[in-house]
Amino acid sequence: MNTFLNKMGKVAAGSKSRWMTVIVWVLIVGLLSSVWPQVNDEETNSNQLLPETAMSVEASKISDEQFPDETGLPLLVVWYRAGGLNEQDFQSVQALYRELKEEPLERQSMVPDFGNMPPQALMQAASEDGAALTTPIFYDAEASVDELQESLTSLKDKITSITEQNPFTEEISAEGLHVRFTGPVGIQTDATELFSQADVTLLLATVVLVLVLLIVLYRSVILALVPLIGVGFAYGLISPLLGFMASKGWIVVDAQAISIMTVLLFGAGTDYCLFLISRYRDELQLEPNKYKALQLALANSGGAIMMSAITTALGLFTLALAQYASYDRFAVPFSAAIIIMGIAVLTLLPAILALLGRTAFFPFIPRTESMIKELEQKRGKPVRKLKNRSRFSKAAGCLVTERPWQIIVVTMVFLVGLAAFVTKIEYTYGVFESFPEEMPSREGHAIIAEHYPVGEIAPVQLIVNSEGNGSKIKEEIEALPYIEQVSEPKAGQHEPNIKEYSIVLSIDPYASEAISKIPELKEAAADALGNEGLAQSNEQVWLGGETATLYDTEKITSSDQNKIIPVVLVIIAVLLVIYLRSIPAMIYLLVTVVLSFLSALGLGWLVIHYGMGADAMQGLIPLYAFVFLVALGGDYNIFMISSIWKNFKKMPLKKAIAEGVEETSSVITSAGLILAGTFSVLAVLPLQVLVQFGTVTAIGVLLDTFIVRPLLVPAITTVLGKYSFWPGELWKKEDLEKQEG
Repeated sequence: MNTFLNKMGKVAAGSKSRWMTVIVWVLIVGLLSSVWPQVNDEETNSNQLLPETAMSVEASKISDEQFPDETGLPLLVVWYRAGGLNEQDFQSVQALYRELKEEPLERQSMVPDFGNMPPQALMQAASEDGAALTTPIFYDAEASVDELQESLTSLKDKITSITEQNPFTEEISAEGLHVRFTGPVGIQTDATELFSQADVTLLLATVVLVLVLLIVLYRSVILALVPLIGVGFAYGLISPLLGFMASKGWIVVDAQAISIMTVLLFGAGTDYCLFLISRYRDELQLEPNKYKALQLALANSGGAIMMSAITTALGLFTLALAQYASYDRFAVPFSAAIIIMGIAVLTLLPAILALLGRTAFFPFIPRTESMIKELEQKRGKPVRKLKNRSRFSKAAGCLVTERPWQIIVVTMVFLVGLAAFVTKIEYTYGVFESFPEEMPSREGHAIIAEHYPVGEIAPVQLIVNSEGNGSKIKEEIEALPYIEQVSEPKAGQHEPNIKEYSIVLSIDPYASEAISKIPELKEAAADALGNEGLAQSNEQVWLGGETATLYDTEKITSSDQNKIIPVVLVIIAVLLVIYLRSIPAMIYLLVTVVLSFLSALGLGWLVIHYGMGADAMQGLIPLYAFVFLVALGGDYNIFMISSIWKNFKKMPLKKAIAEGVEETSSVITSAGLILAGTFSVLAVLPLQVLVQFGTVTAIGVLLDTFIVRPLLVPAITTVLGKYSFWPGELWKKEDLEKQEG
């Protein structure tokens, strides 16, 4: 590997080839960006995240085939006044619908005839307290989000003109008439608008944060810009590459995946850059020739960078095994981003550093002893020497080798204590819980939930295949304690044996209690079919609607977690054994990273629940956080352990451990702060699933950076002694016992 990296260093960053490397990168990025679409232009707006085999998805298909609804995609217009809607409000509703009949909105497919309805009949459609009224407008199901957004803008103008006020901007708690758009169309357009505003905010916030942290940590503006240039080129390559793949239908990308990918590029990419830059600075203090110093830096750190990139990419790619689309859509973009970033760090970054040389570190320029003496003679005064190791690094190095058992006990008690809170976590899979409370469609949904019977918000759709008249099914379902009412069955248009019931629950259809009742509800319907003499009745029952969708989501994401987590651990275990050639090291590195993840999840719950006031954590967070923390957390351990392994070839074990901790602490601490900072930037996004993911991941990175990597892992290595290297070459070191003595 060292031979390969030396050759790569000469090709990418040689005195004659450095410019060529930069030019090749510029040409590749420019060419691909001009002929292939950018990934942002190929984002999907599909909200279908469940597989085709999910029960709720099958119910939706059967419903579309047997009970076709030609009305289209619904927009729910919610009219609300705290003291009760007045006569003028109902007249405004009628005026609007008369106008929509005469002058339809763009892509409008149908509207109810509320304009010609008697006022008394319209009033009866209002909530029981008279404070809210929900009226639908239907759109062409094939309409694009842009078309829907333009149509809603026109609709807002019409309502503002008719009511002679703007009922969309005031807070719901204020007096007067309020109008909110919700339902499928309202949710879709709101979500698109939130992400369109957040993309630029996320990019700017990430760049500014990384730049500030790099300047503070390295006190060099030039050096701070170098990693950002590398990340910029990597993004310039990955964006058209993913855009091309998405345009061909090979992958599906959404706004959420691209947002996290951007953060990942800046976080992990900057880390890899720092690993090389830190080593380059060390070599410049020993080697006067900047090209040779760069080649040595690449040879000494390139292996760890390559291994880290491969480990992270393969770990993230396991998300492709998921059935749930929100997981699956992450796999290719994240893995490809890490691989391309790793290639950029090993080719483009050395070329840039070769062009800048020691100037990159201005004003704290690294020099050899002879260069410092020569400069002192010219200036006639001492030249300040660089300090590569902080007091924390030296203290940690001494502590883990002199008091390893105390370190292990204290850190384990702390981490296990945090991990214990994982059992207290409440999870939610609801759509609205992930959106900000002030989002219009969520406000509209909240008004409906508050002023209409709770179950009417989202009825459960029951579809059965039965030759009977369906009376037993209706009777048995209505007998369940959590059922408010069951509609009369409708026969299928093409198959009369297919019957559909609309079930209104007496409990909140989005609550965990309702979700847990789905299997019982299906079993009750199946038993009723069995009483009618139908064989294999359980396979002839389908449940659809929001509650069934949430049940399927919980079931499928749990299955994905149980499948992906072991695969990630196996992949990383194999790679660690191949790279370190040590089975014990592989085991304790995996165990500590998993413990770090559980501790981050526990502490993250405390922050999310008590600090942010969330009642539940988004159900997707555990797997998101696990894959990222296990994959990325392994980077720091690989970098530090590589240093210990290298030192042990030329010094006693305890000294090798202390030196390894001291050598890597500064750069890993800097990298950890930057990685945690970039993930915390996700808090600027409007989706709670991303805010919570960023929070848990940032906490995990900090725990790994300041506790697991500098203290727990080297302390375990010290206690295990020579057994840390079994059965690799270092295990066979003849003078091992003598050195330890």
